[in-house]
Amino acid sequence: MAVFESFRAVRWIRLANLVLQAALFLALFGGLNYLAGNHAWRYDLTRGGRFSLSPETVAYLKDLSSPVHIYVATEESEVTPELRGLLREYSYTTEDSPGKVTVEYLDVYQRHQEAEQLGIDEPGAILLRCNDNHFKLTTADLYRAVQGERAAFQGERALTSAILDVSSTARKRIYFLVGHGEMRPDDVDATTGLSAARDYLGQRNFDVKTLELATAHQIPEDASVLIAVAPRRPYSAFETELLRQYLRVRAGRLILFLGPSPSSVGLERLLGDWGVLVDNDLIYDNAAESVTGDGDLIIRQFLPHPVTQSLLSERGPTLRIGPARTVRPDPASAAGRGLEVRTLAATSTTAWGEVNNRFSGVPVYNPGIDIRPLPDMDPPDRLSLAVASEPVTVRDNLAFTVPRGRLVVFGTGDLIDNVRFANAGVLDILMGAINWTVDRYSQLNIPPHPIDRFELSLSERELNNLRYTLLFALPGLTALLGLMVYWTRRH
Repeated sequence: MAVFESFRAVRWIRLANLVLQAALFLALFGGLNYLAGNHAWRYDLTRGGRFSLSPETVAYLKDLSSPVHIYVATEESEVTPELRGLLREYSYTTEDSPGKVTVEYLDVYQRHQEAEQLGIDEPGAILLRCNDNHFKLTTADLYRAVQGERAAFQGERALTSAILDVSSTARKRIYFLVGHGEMRPDDVDATTGLSAARDYLGQRNFDVKTLELATAHQIPEDASVLIAVAPRRPYSAFETELLRQYLRVRAGRLILFLGPSPSSVGLERLLGDWGVLVDNDLIYDNAAESVTGDGDLIIRQFLPHPVTQSLLSERGPTLRIGPARTVRPDPASAAGRGLEVRTLAATSTTAWGEVNNRFSGVPVYNPGIDIRPLPDMDPPDRLSLAVASEPVTVRDNLAFTVPRGRLVVFGTGDLIDNVRFANAGVLDILMGAINWTVDRYSQLNIPPHPIDRFELSLSERELNNLRYTLLFALPGLTALLGLMVYWTRRH
């Protein structure tokens, strides 16, 4: 009998064949994993490439010289798919770069001590650290809201801007004006200090300084934005001219918090040049839902603008403010000077501006004397509390505009003091104003990704048909196919 015809030889041949097949399978599997690990090809098949970083972001990430660590204050499973996918792309893109971006998800409840040391005190916060610099983001910074709903995801622009800020050796500098009774960032008093705002801005990688125009005689070249909070004494003509030249000639940025007072502290002409009217009134509201028990106004009306973007989210935070005055656009001045002046926040429809503050008893609206909301103003039938002004020049009918400086004016002076700083909405509107004035996000040409929503509407009859189909039709079809196979094999 030939060797290959014996049963023993056949069994060995079959065994060798199985071993060879297993070895070839393992070799193929190992080769594919080697190629995937060392020569990976990744394709984004989503519409619009929502899980791909823009070329601008990739170019910035490749130039990072120091590693950046991102802490997300929540479990990974609780992060939205858009943010989770975006963070993976940052880590993958910088995997072999000196400025590697790493991501860590931190449960603030289970790892409370570590979160406290990092300065993360709320779930959903995002902290970026690079060397000794740190920068905090909130979930509201990552989305653009329309009518209270998330309409677009702008996380890439916010995160890329934050990475550039935290990895930069030069920090944007904010100067608080002093010398006229303003609140100071080095004051820790509960009602007159701004130390809480100073510490928060430091966490956002800003360098906070004070500036007294009367002694400095100039505005420093490194000033990213000037802020004046509740000035009580008027600015001199020289100081006003410094501010005017800073805004117009140097395209400067100025944020004013002006509480009720007999005048606009010497800034009437400056504000008029920017299309802003500040009335000498005190706002009252007799609606119970618009006033707190201690007399604070409750503001719920915010108009679309980069400053108020976070306040337009689906959370719908309100803003509690103390004594306030009317601050509104001047359409005639704005049109004549090529200004875009927009209202940011407004009162309820029952509010009015009391001009005569020397009275006793319950305030009452006096027609012809006090200020009442106008139906043809934006927003209609509401008093404006804050405005943003930006000169815009259109050249030769081209499809772009050239900004010449920015001004934000609030009609309340104690909005960001140490007591009110922790209130809902204060952080959002303060950072919205600062980010807009310093062009923090607009400098990056990274478009937001729209959020697609799919809704399935079924009537009760259609829902019952679907239920019966899943419960009976599909299992019945499977059973019928099984019977047919069984009958065919028997016959």
